[in-house]
Order: sequence, then structure tokens, then C-alpha cells
Amino acid sequence: MFDRSGSDLSGRRAVVTGAASGIGAAVATRLAGLGVHVVVCDIDAGGAARTAERIGGEALAIDLSRTEELAGVEFDADILVNNAGIQHVAPVERFEPARFAFMLRLMLEAPFLLTRAVLPGMYERGWGRIIHLSSVHGLRASAYKSAYVSAKHGLLGLSKVIALEGAAKGVTSNCVCPGYVRTPLVENQLADQAAAHGLSTDEVLSEVLLAKSAVKRLIEPGEVAGAVAYLCSPEASAVTGTELVLDGGWSAA
Repeated sequence: MFDRSGSDLSGRRAVVTGAASGIGAAVATRLAGLGVHVVVCDIDAGGAARTAERIGGEALAIDLSRTEELAGVEFDADILVNNAGIQHVAPVERFEPARFAFMLRLMLEAPFLLTRAVLPGMYERGWGRIIHLSSVHGLRASAYKSAYVSAKHGLLGLSKVIALEGAAKGVTSNCVCPGYVRTPLVENQLADQAAAHGLSTDEVLSEVLLAKSAVKRLIEPGEVAGAVAYLCSPEASAVTGTELVLDGGWSAA
């Protein structure tokens, strides 16, 4: 039975990966504000503990790339947000196979294993929300990002399968696909490229990172968190197997 009681998610339990900072921390904070008990998962134990303390959740220090250890893990959650990820840039012929495999373990195999772990409980309760943080790179490719683009495209396919299997059991599965988000990683990238090319950070932002975006600004983490919150709401109970795109018009062209 679907919960149509309102936007209050009190009593629900969420697992959010990569939640020590950035998008994950924003998502964890937004869900906690809706009454959700959030398990803050991150390889950064200190960061996870700080986020958990701030929102009244619990911290779980975990290396999601160690998928052999995840295969037998037991998780219980009403909401799963697969957010953890990294970037690595190199041409295909110089992209280390071990790095490629690592990134796919972290960003595609781990979401599969975590979903596999939480689905039985969701099915038993007749309610669940699985949200994957994909990217505009799940819809469009960029050169030199073979592992990232492959993983993000893969998440869309995984999400659609979960949506079809879970629909009759009250479980939805969707992807959120943002463009460049204002995180420390992106802001450091701005500074590095500005120094390398002799440009201002504003010029790097508009002419390099956001060259394909109609809206010439970074997406804020809170905007991504708002999209996740919407997908957890009763108003989104029929939204499944699709993508919520926050890319400033990048994929419109």
C-alpha cells in the first residue's frame, strides 16, 4: 500500500552513500528535515560522523568499492540513495583498466548490491524509494571520461529494471541527472583550469564547464536534494523508471 499521508517521512529510514559532504550531505540533511532517520555512509569516517551528528542520524564508514564484502551485507531501509562516486579523466588508450574496474565497482556494482540488500524489506513493507545519482553524463558523453560515462549510463539501465520489478510492490526507482554541481571537487577543478589556461574562474565556468549548458551557473547541492525529496514524496508515487534531469538545458540541444 502506498503512503499518501503527506510530505512528512517520519518513521522512514534512509541509507545515503557518499554523504559526508557535497550532494550526499545535502540529501541527508533534506531527508532528515522530513523526519527520516538517515544512515550516513562514506569512506570518510570523520566526515560521515560529522554529518550524522549534525542531522541526528548515524554514521557508517564503508568502502563501497570492496564489493566482495558488500555481497553478504544486510541493510534495512525504506529509502536508498546511491550517490557515492568519483571522477577520473584520461583518454581510453591511457585509461588504466584497474581504475576503470574500480570506478564501475563503486558506481554501478555497489548500487546493485545495496539495492539487492534493501529490496526484500521494502517489498515486505510495500513501500520503498530507490534513487540513483546519475548525471547528465548518463545521458550525454564527454571525451576522456569513459568509466564515469559508462557507470552513469549503466545506472539508468539498472534503475529501469528495478522500477519494472518493484512497481507492483510499492517500490519506485529513479535517477537524478544533474549537470555540474557546486561541490568542493568542481570548485577545485575551476581553480585549476583557470590557472592552467590563464582565465578567470567565471570564464572557465561559462566557456569550459558550462559550454553546453543554456543556464550558465552551477547547480546547487540543495537543488539536487530537493529533487530527491520530491521522488520520495506521495506526489511522485507514479514516477518510476525515469530520470529527473537538472542540467540547465545541456541535454536539450
